Amino acid sequence: MKRNIRLGVFGFGCVGQGLYSVLNQTRGIRAEIKKICIKHPDKQRPLDASLFTTNRDEILNDPEIDVIVELISEVDAAYEIVATALKNRKAVVSANKKMIAEHFPELLRLQQQYQTPFLYEASCCASIPVLRNLEEYYDNDLLTSIEGILNGSTNYILSHIFENNKNFDEALKDAQQLGYAEADPSLDVDGYDAKYKLLIILLHAFGILLKPADIFNYGIGRIKDADIRYAREKNARIRLIARCAKSNSHVYAYVMPAFVQQADTLNKVNYEYNGLLIEGAFSEHQFFMGKGAGGNATGSAVLSDISALTYDYRYEYKKLQQQLNLAYSCNHLLEVFVSYVPGAKPPCEDFSSISAVHESVDFNYLIGTINLEKLMQSAWVNNPSVSILLTCNG
Repeated sequence: MKRNIRLGVFGFGCVGQGLYSVLNQTRGIRAEIKKICIKHPDKQRPLDASLFTTNRDEILNDPEIDVIVELISEVDAAYEIVATALKNRKAVVSANKKMIAEHFPELLRLQQQYQTPFLYEASCCASIPVLRNLEEYYDNDLLTSIEGILNGSTNYILSHIFENNKNFDEALKDAQQLGYAEADPSLDVDGYDAKYKLLIILLHAFGILLKPADIFNYGIGRIKDADIRYAREKNARIRLIARCAKSNSHVYAYVMPAFVQQADTLNKVNYEYNGLLIEGAFSEHQFFMGKGAGGNATGSAVLSDISALTYDYRYEYKKLQQQLNLAYSCNHLLEVFVSYVPGAKPPCEDFSSISAVHESVDFNYLIGTINLEKLMQSAWVNNPSVSILLTCNG
């Protein structure tokens, strides 16, 4: 691709404005935004109105535009934009993890069919270049596990709770005011955002292509004050952890809140930062940390992908091509801490073993080992009176 490129951008929210900001400060790439497609033309914006359009075809059919940058939130509309661009043989950069996770097979097929690159580093951990590292640095390593904090919004909330003694609602409100959480925070708080990111990482790390429903996600919305007090008594914090790991010839994955001890590396990852631990047979333990939310952090990842396109970079999906013969399975044991109100105790027969039971006037919990597949199928998981966390041994 030519060195001086023209961009057609869809969306001018937090990430779109972040991209504009970093693009106009960097000297490493000669790129310009020719047109930005927006949904609400009457909204006040800091740029000249001539730069904006509400007609997506004005961008998609413009022969002078080299790269389509997709930064909107609507999944179906985003997919149509990306699919059309690839069919028009325009390279695409996206930060839309939900759209990618829900349409991964089609997106892989379109890239192959039209021989056009589709890059999405910003979809996973904002400023942390996890996908590029998995594709290039770890392409020949026998990876054993990847785990970490993949959602900056929930980490900001939990950090405020443990660092500043705020309650959940106060911490959530702060995150929303700073733009780290949406007005409807369920995508973050319920663990879906982290699950979409983990699904993308799984393909690049282990060559396994899944649907979102295949991965168990359990968020932080049901964590009780008593759970927080328990964590403090154990000198631990609570973090939302996404994990995928290899066990023999199988790979399992989940997103769950967990108790994290002070000595644990992820205990030190605070506020809007993400942290990622990668373990491989050859490289052993690697740790990455960086901002996981915010316009400039995500915009810088988008810009990095745009820059990569100037030297014809594309994902080769090396682990998928290597045919590692790994199968996905939820047949894996987890040690969990389950707190509940009277009358909502989970049935003991769902657990492989129970190591502790505590019942008092104001706090009831059990600690036990349960199969991940069984956990996914149990009705009590959806009981709002129950909260589930991984123990420090989970």
